[in-house]
Amino acid sequence: MKEYIIHHEWKIIEEGFNPAFNRISESLFSIGNGKMGQRANFEEKYSGDSLNGTYVAGIYYPDKTRVGWWKNGYPEYFAKIINSTNWIGINVRINGEELDLAKAKVLSFVRELDMQHGLLSRRFVAELKNGNQVEVSSHRFVSINATEIGAIRYSVKALNFSGEIEFSPYLDGDVENEDSNYDEKFWVEVSRAIGGQEGYLTVETLKTEFHVCTGMWFELTQNGKKVNTEITYKNKEKYVEATQKVAVNKGDELVVEKLSSTVSSLYYSKEQLVRKAKEAIELAASAGFDVLFESHKNHWLGKWETSDIRIEGDVAAQQGIRFNIFQLNQTYSGEDERLNIGPKGFTGEKYGGVTYWDTEAYCLPFYLSTASQIVSRNLLIYRHKHLQKAIENAEKLGFTSGAALYPMVTINGEECHNEWEITFEEIHRNGAIAYAVYDYVNYTGDKEYLAPQGFEVLLGISRFWSQRVNWSQDKQKYVMLGVTGPNEYENNVNNNFHTNYIAVWTLKYTLEVIEYLKTEHPYLFEELIQKWKFNELQETERWADIIQNMYFPRDEKRGIYLQQDGFLDKDLTPVSELSPKDRPINQKWSWDRILRAPYIKQADTLQSLYLFQENFSEEELRRHFDFYEPLTVHESSLSPCVHSILAARIGYSEKSYEMYLRTARLDLDDYNNDTEDGLHITSMGGTWMAFVMGLGGMRVKAGKLTFRPFLPEKWNAYSFRVNFGGAHLEVKKNRDLFTVINHSDVDVPVTVWENESLIKGKTETAFKK
Repeated sequence: MKEYIIHHEWKIIEEGFNPAFNRISESLFSIGNGKMGQRANFEEKYSGDSLNGTYVAGIYYPDKTRVGWWKNGYPEYFAKIINSTNWIGINVRINGEELDLAKAKVLSFVRELDMQHGLLSRRFVAELKNGNQVEVSSHRFVSINATEIGAIRYSVKALNFSGEIEFSPYLDGDVENEDSNYDEKFWVEVSRAIGGQEGYLTVETLKTEFHVCTGMWFELTQNGKKVNTEITYKNKEKYVEATQKVAVNKGDELVVEKLSSTVSSLYYSKEQLVRKAKEAIELAASAGFDVLFESHKNHWLGKWETSDIRIEGDVAAQQGIRFNIFQLNQTYSGEDERLNIGPKGFTGEKYGGVTYWDTEAYCLPFYLSTASQIVSRNLLIYRHKHLQKAIENAEKLGFTSGAALYPMVTINGEECHNEWEITFEEIHRNGAIAYAVYDYVNYTGDKEYLAPQGFEVLLGISRFWSQRVNWSQDKQKYVMLGVTGPNEYENNVNNNFHTNYIAVWTLKYTLEVIEYLKTEHPYLFEELIQKWKFNELQETERWADIIQNMYFPRDEKRGIYLQQDGFLDKDLTPVSELSPKDRPINQKWSWDRILRAPYIKQADTLQSLYLFQENFSEEELRRHFDFYEPLTVHESSLSPCVHSILAARIGYSEKSYEMYLRTARLDLDDYNNDTEDGLHITSMGGTWMAFVMGLGGMRVKAGKLTFRPFLPEKWNAYSFRVNFGGAHLEVKKNRDLFTVINHSDVDVPVTVWENESLIKGKTETAFKK
């Protein structure tokens, strides 16, 4: 753990510059707006250790995969949201010496992210080798409402000298990815232009041929007055730069205002790009930094109005949850059904920025409760649009008749993950996508989504499960062989409980949806039968047989389901007895040793119990938690949240709080020593779940919100907000009362601690346990 971030309710603050932490801070202070994002790299040159990152949503490169040996069905590439044109750069020279914090003496340094308003700031005083001291202040934001615009205000004050300061704002498209499989660059130049106070650079991705045009406008002022000195230009391949030199006296302050536009062929024709970039720049320049920021700030305040969580009595916890919410809101806006959520969002290169099952399992609930319904619906439409690709993915593995296997990793619906034990075997991802359809319909009541989008996705997935199982003559049951469950520290196992359970659940739910369609949309259902060549009687009879006869490994003595066949053959020494020298095991042990050990990376059997709590008694939940949690090393960022929710459900308040804090401050305190690679965005969805579903005990049952809240001993009170059934609710928990405030005109039925109540519009109701 690295606890160098100062605790503050609304801000992320770093005081003092530690180059060893720079990559971590570049991740923590990242900013974005759902369409693009930027690591917190410095505007001025920095020759120290840094991961430069500018990312544009939906723009990717199919980097040819590298594997030790090839297998039929392997994808040929790993898709990556790639590092794009650097728009923030401003080179600074002081009396001929370059400003570079890796070479200067840093006398003071503060970096600050204002989450309430979406503003990244930095202040420092540095002494160069020539003895000149400067005070630098920068403010930067990526507009959350004008999503093509980024803005910088960068000031330099001469503290102890007179002479000359030189500013060179630039655009650099000659960038690379550190994780390039063959060390190649992914961009070629299309066009460039520089003149006056503007510059434009258009680049194209190799293979995919996306075009991105980045524009810049700049203005330099001295002590508040515009500088009109000569501008010189540098114009070379994939790079444009403008330079102004200014004579200064001691105490003078120079300010560069730099505005940027980023447009791509995802939204405009390639022929339009330069013109669209210029139009965006002209509008931004006519408004100016202050006006742009005021609009951006107000949009952020609007987002907080519907998604904020407040904690009284614990600043560290308050900072943690707001950091998670901030990153979720700036990673995905839900405005474009072609986009999704990468595990690192716009904060780093790891995992390529592409879509995993994490979206459905950990992010969807946040957007369901805090954003407009179209946002979560678009997440589902994304998968429906990729249904044909999912069918093709299954066909590559030998499945037929419209069976669909959604990819483990994707950008366009095609599988692009290349580890066999995951690509071929971690098939529970299909269940997560099926559950997301149910989750959305259950929460919103939007059954129309089932006709036909939801049904078509469920049909393809159910056909996959139907073919993936086989009949065991020995067990006289259906079995699922050669899979990897959520616990990736077990590969190629038979009868993983979670995989088998969610497969059966999917088949049951698909049968329910069929009955709904036959009753409410009979003509459409007939069309779907023809479109998908659906032999209803034959296929549903097989599904019913699988539901009735699926095998689930079980230990009758302990009264628990086993993670997979043979799990009890392991040495069940709990994690607490491991030497600290062995932790984390994924960095200290060989893979062979990990596979033979009982240690669990993240919730596996407990993943099913979390999703389907209503199907198990509290005593069953407790028995399973007591057995599996002591064997869990929580070395996945997705692990603590599920355990926090289940611990709350069975009354383990202290364990729930412990797991919540771990997920809430996972990146801020660098728990897993990997924040430098980028933030754990999808885990942040899990953090929200841990708070609302764990501490708040919120579930949706039969169209009603239910709550089983508890207040951690260290807190005085908390509150959170959710949208449900057309209403906007604020719930508050203090030591004695749980209060539901209805900020809308819509009446909402709720159940709190088994007490049913109708919360009328514009009223509040208090409950006491």
